[in-house]
Amino acid sequence: MSTRTEEPRKGKMTVAEAGRKGGQKTAATHGREFYEEIGRKGGEKVSAERGPEFYSEIGSKGGSERAKQHEGTKEAEGKTSLEEAGHRGGQRVRRLIQAGKEREAR
Repeated sequence: MSTRTEEPRKGKMTVAEAGRKGGQKTAATHGREFYEEIGRKGGEKVSAERGPEFYSEIGSKGGSERAKQHEGTKEAEGKTSLEEAGHRGGQRVRRLIQAGKEREAR
């Protein structure tokens, strides 16, 4: 039994090839600013829908998983743990959010 990728293709491209080709064309047509703009809009939408708790939760999950990968390794010796670094970053974000709220209140 052959898989889809082993079958003769008769000139047709795979979904992956079509996606790659479309992405390259979009990148060539629109440039970096296009991707920055759609990324910013997407981030704003997620932030509005899910709030800061969402980012706190996924940051904590990612940081703890990453810390487990490095736990006890030679590279981890004497360095700030990723979990601690994530906590510090989260505290900074919390302060920035609070400062933004205070500016809006003025």
